Amino acid sequence: MESLRSRIVPRGSYVLALLVLLGSLILVLLAWYYARERELRAAEAKFGGDTAEIVDRLQQRLVYYELVARGGTALFASMARPTPQQWRDYVESMNLHPRFPSVKGLGFIGYVSSNGLDDLQIEWRNSGYGQLNVRPRGFRAQYAPVLYLEPRTSDNVAAIGFDMLSDPASRAALQAALEGGEARLSGLTSGANQVVRGMMMYIPVYRYGDQPRTPGARELSLQGWVCLPFDPSRYVDVSLGEEFRNVGLRIYDVSDDKRGGGGTVLFASRGAHSDAAFHHETTMELYGRRWRMEFDSPPEAIAAPRLKGLENTLALGLLACLLLFGVAWTLALTEDRATIIALRLTEDYRRSEQRFRSSMHYSAIGKALLDSEGRIVEANPALMRIVGRSLESLVGRPFESLFDDDEFSMRQRDDGETDSDGVHRVTRHLRREGDLPRQAQLTYAPVPGNVGQDITGLVQVEDVTERVQAQARIQALNRTLEARVEMRTRELSQANQELEAFAYSVSHDLRAPLRSIDGFSRALIERYEGQLDETGRDYLRRVRKAAMRMGELIDAILQISRLSRAEVRRERIDLSRMAVEVVDELRAGEPGRELAIQIVPGLCALGDATLLRNLLGNLLGNAWKFTRGREQAMIEFGAVDHPGGDTEFYVRDNGAGFSQAYVDKLFRPFQRLHAQDEFSGHGIGLASVKRIIERHGGRIRAEGREGEGAVFYFTLPEAREQVAERADVS
Repeated sequence: MESLRSRIVPRGSYVLALLVLLGSLILVLLAWYYARERELRAAEAKFGGDTAEIVDRLQQRLVYYELVARGGTALFASMARPTPQQWRDYVESMNLHPRFPSVKGLGFIGYVSSNGLDDLQIEWRNSGYGQLNVRPRGFRAQYAPVLYLEPRTSDNVAAIGFDMLSDPASRAALQAALEGGEARLSGLTSGANQVVRGMMMYIPVYRYGDQPRTPGARELSLQGWVCLPFDPSRYVDVSLGEEFRNVGLRIYDVSDDKRGGGGTVLFASRGAHSDAAFHHETTMELYGRRWRMEFDSPPEAIAAPRLKGLENTLALGLLACLLLFGVAWTLALTEDRATIIALRLTEDYRRSEQRFRSSMHYSAIGKALLDSEGRIVEANPALMRIVGRSLESLVGRPFESLFDDDEFSMRQRDDGETDSDGVHRVTRHLRREGDLPRQAQLTYAPVPGNVGQDITGLVQVEDVTERVQAQARIQALNRTLEARVEMRTRELSQANQELEAFAYSVSHDLRAPLRSIDGFSRALIERYEGQLDETGRDYLRRVRKAAMRMGELIDAILQISRLSRAEVRRERIDLSRMAVEVVDELRAGEPGRELAIQIVPGLCALGDATLLRNLLGNLLGNAWKFTRGREQAMIEFGAVDHPGGDTEFYVRDNGAGFSQAYVDKLFRPFQRLHAQDEFSGHGIGLASVKRIIERHGGRIRAEGREGEGAVFYFTLPEAREQVAERADVS
């Protein structure tokens, strides 16, 4: 055992494993330390970027406020002074609160001297705006009362009339806006003396849209200031949004801080952290005010979340060091195992080669291995039997020399077929010495040879001479059958034409003797009726009646003959309108008859108008005839749509009906289910209907019960599309 271990594990492997362990531990600790420092620097840089973005957002929102306020100055530039109602409409159109939640309103502060204050109050009262009370009372050289402030909340209404020059936080900002002609921010107002609590943005408004260049000219042209009060805390919250809620922020207004006392606190977030990972401070100049902003990042675990992953990485690195130490012990055992696997693979390869050789040798299909030049490297006994040659004469011989047809390449050939795996199949003429040519089915498949062995493909050769000859005999037999079918079809067509000609000629030839019988019997009655007794006159009446019946049958034969020979001209037919016309003709023939007729409107189909008129005339005429004995007769014409099938039209009545057992006789010529004296007719109507339907490519069926009525269903080509079109239009 010790000798085996010394052979598998090299000398000094324990020392090497310890060195690997120590070296890997040092590398893992150094990598973790530098990665941690890099993550902290990256997190601090990200925090600096966040603070810069916060400052940018605060500045950008104040720019938005300035744009809103300057919209008010534009309103004054377009008119001398808007009325309170015009100002209210303008502010409502701005939709301030949803767009700028921190803005409390938009107003206008007038600028008047002590001499003009009375005129302003009189003008205000005469305009119907009520009494303008300027507060606080007292004499001052200049006044800046709040005239407009919308929307009309309680705080805004209370601020109307307040002199903003009397408020210390606003006086400096108003004066700076007047002198500079630009927008200015006030300090934080406390809300005392009815001033709106928060901060104010002031923009001067000059008369007639002037743009004076000097402070003196600005004061002479000044009408007042557009003011925009806003809540600084709400302003900061809206600017930051939710993504910076973890950043601690304190904002100080240090514009008036001369002694370095820290300034006025404008905003202090609830997200300040005592254990912040990073701190940042910046100063921002905004509309004449200077703000100092102090930022606190979240704790280290939140500010640099990837540090937790580095700790996990450190643990994994330590674990990897231990694994490397274990790998050193298992290398020798792995080598032993690899040797066993190699021996097993060698045995598997030997057995696979043996199976291939057996399949080659004992296969009933000829097989040959080809080299890159198409020469035979190896062949099985079945191939030798098929080509009639020995193994020695085949090895090294070009495979193409075994065939009679033109030079052929198994890799590139237009005939035959090749699948996606590169397997090609083709049938060729096999050359055999002293024998007739044979047909061989070839199947070529690319196969690789061993390393250094020139083998590119395997070809299978199967003698299919008998199969090809059998297919040729089948094709010859099919051609013979096709010729016989064509001949029988031609004979049948000729027979049908002769039959139609015979029926036409017979019907015309029978009319001559029939006219003689009719004429002489009429003359006999007219001239010799008095010389005949009642029996003789009855015989003559029967002869005339039979002659008339014979004439009707001849007309029916002619009608069937015409239906068989008439050309079908297809057009779009409104069957509902055609049915109405047929019923009107039937009513005209029997004007005193009462019956209920229902015809579904909009039923259309493609067909021959004359033939379809004949069809509806027969079906509706039969319904009219067989309902003659009903007190409450009813005839209905409609259609039924079958899911996934055709549209069936139907004609339904509640007349005499018929037994379903005799339904096959209905459509035969001259077949009748009722006596002539009960219902007149000659049995040709339904036969004509069936022939019309068949000529249109449709089908007809009937359902009925004796004494309860009958219904006839029929289909016409493309009727479903016509009905669908009717439904879309309706």
